[in-house]
Parts: sequence; C-alpha cells; structure tokens
Amino acid sequence: MKHTDEKQQYPSLYLGVCSLNEEPRLPLHSSIALFLLSYCECKSFKVFLVSAKPGSTQSLRSQLPESLNVSDIQQEDVPQLVKGCRLPAVLDETGRLCRAGLAVVLRHIINKTLEADSSRNDVLALLGFKKTCLKACAEVSKWTRLCEIGIPSAVEEHLQNPTNQYQQLPLSILTLEQRLAEPVKVHNDDKIRRQKLQEQRQNEKNESPERQRDVNAQSKTGRSSQVCDGLELRAALAKLSVASVPALTTRENSEIRKVKTTDLPPLEHVFAEGLYFTLTDVVLLPCIYQYLCSLQAHSASTLHRLPHLLRWYSRVQEVPGVIWAAKACGMVLSVLQVPTSRLPGPLAEDNPTSLKEQEEIQEMTTQLPFVGGPRPTMTKLKENGIEAVFAPHPCPAWTLPWDSLPGAINPTEGKMSNIRAVRKRQQLNNLVAMVTELARPGYTVVDFCSGTGHVGIALAHTLPDCQIILIENKEESLVRAQSRSAELGLKNIGFIQANLDYFTGPFHIGVALHACGVATDMVMEHCIQAGAAFVISPCCYGFIQNAVKFTFPKSKKFQETLTYKEHMILCRFADQTAVQLPPERRLIGKQCMGLVDLDRSWAAETHGYLVRVMTMEPESCSPKNNMLVGRPPQKSGLEVSPSQLEAPVHN
Repeated sequence: MKHTDEKQQYPSLYLGVCSLNEEPRLPLHSSIALFLLSYCECKSFKVFLVSAKPGSTQSLRSQLPESLNVSDIQQEDVPQLVKGCRLPAVLDETGRLCRAGLAVVLRHIINKTLEADSSRNDVLALLGFKKTCLKACAEVSKWTRLCEIGIPSAVEEHLQNPTNQYQQLPLSILTLEQRLAEPVKVHNDDKIRRQKLQEQRQNEKNESPERQRDVNAQSKTGRSSQVCDGLELRAALAKLSVASVPALTTRENSEIRKVKTTDLPPLEHVFAEGLYFTLTDVVLLPCIYQYLCSLQAHSASTLHRLPHLLRWYSRVQEVPGVIWAAKACGMVLSVLQVPTSRLPGPLAEDNPTSLKEQEEIQEMTTQLPFVGGPRPTMTKLKENGIEAVFAPHPCPAWTLPWDSLPGAINPTEGKMSNIRAVRKRQQLNNLVAMVTELARPGYTVVDFCSGTGHVGIALAHTLPDCQIILIENKEESLVRAQSRSAELGLKNIGFIQANLDYFTGPFHIGVALHACGVATDMVMEHCIQAGAAFVISPCCYGFIQNAVKFTFPKSKKFQETLTYKEHMILCRFADQTAVQLPPERRLIGKQCMGLVDLDRSWAAETHGYLVRVMTMEPESCSPKNNMLVGRPPQKSGLEVSPSQLEAPVHN
C-alpha cells in the first residue's frame, strides 16, 4: 500500500519501524499504540508505518490488528511537521496540528474513541482519577518518565542483548516492582479497606486454627493474596462496568465501622497505579510481555525475583478485552505461565528498598528548605567580582502597529482584563522586536511553551516569509491557538502538542515568553543543541531546581562561588518583584533575577554564544521583565542595529 496525497478523511497516526539483526520490528512505542487501538477498537485513524526501506514491513502484518487501516510510508515522504518530531505522532485532518510523544498520542487515541462512542466507560476509565493518567510530562513527573521512557528503553536495551543482561535486572524494572509492592492509596479508600477487614474476619471464621494464625499474621501487613484477588480485583473490575462481576458490599457491620482508620488493612496493588486498570497498564503490558518472554527463554529463574510484577501480569489478563486485543497485535499473553502464589520475594541485592532511599535522598537535595536572606549570597558574589549587569535595550520604543492589526492578534480581544492585555501587548513588542531583528526570509522560528499563541501568531503575521511553529503540551491552549490562526488565515504556521524533548526538527530561532522555572533552561538547551538563536523571558525563578539534564549553578564561575543551596536562595528571592512589595525588596528581587540569568548566560557562552540580559520596556510590563537574547557562534559578530528595528515588517 502506498501513501497518497488524497484529502485526509481521518487524522494520520505515524508509527516507527526499527530493525533487529537486519529484520524489521516494531519498537515498543509503536506496539503500545497499536495495542491501545486494538483494545479501544478505535478506527478513527489512518495508520502509517514509517520505515527506511520500501516494502520492509510485510513481515510485521501479524502484529497489526486487521481492523486498522494501515499503510507503509518511507521516511522521506513523511509530512514536514511530523518529521520534526519523535514518533509516535498524529497529524490532524488540517495537516497543521501534530501531536507527538507516547503519552500525548495515547491520550488522544482515547479521546477520539470517546468522541466516536461516548458509552465506552471502559475506555474512559483508562484516563484514571480526574482524567490525569500520564498527563504530567516526563520532565516533571517521575512516574510518567518511568512508564513513558524508563521501562520501554530498558526493555529495548535488554532485547538487543538479552543473554548479557539477564543476571542484573534493569533499575526501572526494579523500581516498578517496588511500586507494585507498596500499599495503595486511592480516593475514598476507607470504605474499601473496611470491606477488606470484614472479609478477612469472615475468612478467619471459616479457617482451621492453624490456618487462622497465618491469616492473622497476613492481615497485620495486608499481605493476603486470597483477599486481594477477591475484594480488590472485584473492585477493579467493577470500575470497568463488567456486568458479570458482583458489586462490592455497600454496608459494614457496626463492629467494623468502629475500627480506627489507622488500624485498617492496607490495599494491595491490583494494577500499576493501584486498584484500577488505566492507561499506565496499557503502556506497560507490551513492554513487560516482551521482557518476561525474553527472561523465560534465557533465564527462567530470574522471573522469581519479580513476584509482584508477575501477579500484575496475571491480573491484567483478567480485564475483559485485554487478551483479545493483545492477540490481535501478535501477543499471546498465556504463552508465559508462571505460578504467582507463594513466590519468593526479590533477592537481597535486588530489594528495591534502596531505590526508594536513593529517591528520597535525591528529593532532599533538590528541595532544600528555605534558609536566610539573599544579602550574604549577593555579597559573596560581589566579592568575587560577580554582579548583575543589564545590557541596554536596543529599541525601547519599538511597537507593533496594534491599531491596524487584525483583532485575533490583539490580546485585548481575549478574556483577559484591559490592564493585563495592555501589559501583554508591551511584552509582545519586546519579543517580536528581538526576533524580527534576528530573522531572515526562510527561517524557522519556534515558539516554545506557546500557550494560546500570543507570541507565535504575532510572529506569523509579522514575518510572512518565515515558518512559525508553536509547541505546547496543553491541548486546550494549542487548539485555541489553532482556532485563532485559522481565523486570520495564516499559512506559515504549524502547531505541535508535545513535551519539548519530542521536538527534534531544525530551526533558526527559539522564543519563549515567561517560560516557567527550568522550562527556560530546557528551551535554551534545545536552542543550543540546534545552533539556533534564542529570545527568552524567564519566569517563576522559585521553581528552579536540579533536573535530569542539568544542575545549578550552571556556569563554572558561579559553581566555584556558590553552593546549590545558595543558588536556590537567589532563585527564591528572584520571585520577590511583585508591584505590591516595598521598592527596596523589589530591587533586591530584580538583582537576584539578573544574577540567576547571568549564570544562565555564562553557561550558554561556553558554547560560543553571545548573550545579553536586558530588561523589557517599559519595566512595568511585567514583574518578570528580564529578557535573554542569544546569538549562536556563526552570528556572534552581528551587532544589534537599532536602525534595523525602527519599523516592523508586516503584511
């Protein structure tokens, strides 16, 4: 089957194809997406398998549900917006909005399924409590990072060299085993825990004296697999509206109601996030299936180190539709038959307790308590020749022609107050002025953390010869931006719903207005990796903390002068710039902002960048009025020419 340019009837889902020993195979992210499509019985997408060689996917047909409309496409034929993203990715019917990254794509598949059939309560339940399952991005959520990146990557690596890695279980697998061993906390769990206690006591009456002692010992720790596989699994399946599952007891006797909450038995994991089958289980099942099958083939004894994971694997198969959906994707779950009762616990060297301790230590180092004020730290910096210095603004009076611009560009047309809208226009003046000076015809400009598109849409209108891409991980904001763009009839604009790391395309300028906390550092890092200029207004300095990819302070000179704790003090006081604060405190806050951004600029300069830290004009446009403008090495000889910025370029 070939990819055609016919008008799209459905959104297009692009899934990657890789190779193992020169044979084509589906990477786990592709297998996970196909499994969800199969489980949801979703037919709302045209699916494309992206491969490097034509006709190389014929051997994969057994892993593709027959109900899906699947075609092959070569990498060079993939739409440009999708080319700039890591797969999986979905391109909407307009060809202008791309959703990229595993969690974003999976949640979109669920939403499209519910649009087609709102009665699918089992599909709705996948989104979890308050529909937040895997909604937090991997950069800020350890759980999302583990499920979306950690475990799939570890299994992929294991499959590449299974005989060399079976002796040492991957850290991410051990972390999951630990999570499954922990007590479950769910909304309103008091009622279920009382029902569990009632069933435990009823079982005690029906057991022999010897067996009763065992049950009593188990009930103290909540480790009764019989009760767990009874009440807790029934609670889980009842959530899926399965008619054959009897409802839970709704009323406890008076004796049970008098038991203190602290004395109630804990709930055990049935599924990955607790009692209920969610999107997380969908993500994990293809990964764990392939991993366990590999272990069974190369070292079956290793399976006994994962008792909780094996019980989870067994329970997942009891969810209606899972076995059928897996079989449609070439996964025969029953091929792995391991007894899950009375399994020995993990070996001492694999005991994940140490993992939890390591995580808690890391939390302590990244969330240090607030101590003292900024003056000693600022004095220490000054004694080492480090002071906040702001470059002069090259064009303080530059402004967009707001009176002649279409209404959809003007923030005053939105829901914000008039005073806030005026300030927003002033902020846009500053960023658009800097980008206009840097831009050349044919450039690609990326608006990171774009929100509803105030910056990106203004740039698309002002720079018709440039391609503008808006990247935002909140779907509602990006859909609003797309609507505003369509109202304006803009043709040089594209939209990507994704976490920043999933955008891999080339670009010339990166811009971000009020990128919160480490988002500023992530945008700067992305621009540096792409060799692109950047225009960034930071925000929320108090949220800055060490992240996976970088630590603070960032520059060598700051590292030699300040500890992490002292740098955090600067960050906390950099947020003390609100207009209602005393002038002296606001001045200190502004100086702290300048010092934090000076550290950022010096770190960028080690990559050959020329960076200026300046204040937006007028200063009253925002309490967070810093702006970092960086030019990559090949452009470092170009100086700002105010004469070039006297008038905007517009349609």
